[in-house]
Amino acid sequence: MVTLLMDNFTRAFGHGSSSHFYPVLQQAIGVGSAFEGWQPHAEGVLYHVLVPLSAPVGHAFLLEPDTGAKMPGRNFRVRVDLECTCVREQLGDNAMLCFLHHSKEELSRKQEPSLLDTLCTGPYLDVEKTACWLYRLVRADWLLLPQSSHCGLNLTLLPSSRSCKMQLSKGKESLVVEVLFGVQQGDSDVYVSSQPTEVQFMPSPTWHETYAVAEANFFRHVAKQAPQDSWHCKCLQFLSRIAMGTGFSTYALKTVVMHLLNTRPLSQWSRRDFLKRLVDIVDYLRCSLDKKRLDHFVIGNQRLPGEISLPPELQRVEPPNLFQHLVRDPDAYREVVQEY
Repeated sequence: MVTLLMDNFTRAFGHGSSSHFYPVLQQAIGVGSAFEGWQPHAEGVLYHVLVPLSAPVGHAFLLEPDTGAKMPGRNFRVRVDLECTCVREQLGDNAMLCFLHHSKEELSRKQEPSLLDTLCTGPYLDVEKTACWLYRLVRADWLLLPQSSHCGLNLTLLPSSRSCKMQLSKGKESLVVEVLFGVQQGDSDVYVSSQPTEVQFMPSPTWHETYAVAEANFFRHVAKQAPQDSWHCKCLQFLSRIAMGTGFSTYALKTVVMHLLNTRPLSQWSRRDFLKRLVDIVDYLRCSLDKKRLDHFVIGNQRLPGEISLPPELQRVEPPNLFQHLVRDPDAYREVVQEY
């Protein structure tokens, strides 16, 4: 239902933006535990969808590393460059004027402003301005969607500066959808995303590299290959619920399970193997604690399934250590070993 809703939103946005130079919304991609099949919370499930953005006509997106961002991971800025569209005019396309080769006066009189003049800070696409724009689109187009008129769903927009968060309700039932947006790196499954990190303050022109689509595609790959009675998601769901409130993040547990799914035959994850696989996961976690090292699953993994595509530079690097904080902090290490 969430995916269908986002598809309808995308179509509605496209119909109303032909004369404007805003980012073009592509088909939404479900990411995170709710779409991967192992959400740890029985209630209050949060559905994350990532909506890729492409540049409007006459514009191009260029990803630049944000070396000044003091945040973990890889961070980028999305530079917006103007492109010449004079050839379109020569071919008889009078729908738009070239931003590069017409005067500002003529452009302001005959054409909507460029993306640089609406959602950018300087030459860079601004996350918070883009989120505000998306909120306005959702509010304007909600009543046009079948989910509103035919299904009787009510929409409540929730505050968020770097995403578009909405609550959908009908009677006593409700769910929350957080719409993230991002720019794809080439043809890969890696994006720079609006998703906020654990850092309290993140500059609005800064976009954080995310591997959520690659990970969701890995779970889809496993679901296609595994027997119908596979319990790999139940293993992850079970352990993530147990680990709540401890020093083990759900992402660390998910990483362990992904490593094991990628190395152990999928035929060995059935219901009758449930306890054995739980022991495998916990043993892998213990070995990682002993070494104070847990390799990132996507970055630098030479054994990813062929249908998962990475930028070349991410295929060749050494995987980041998700337990690096335990190397730096002996007290945190002792505490997490005790919790284990």
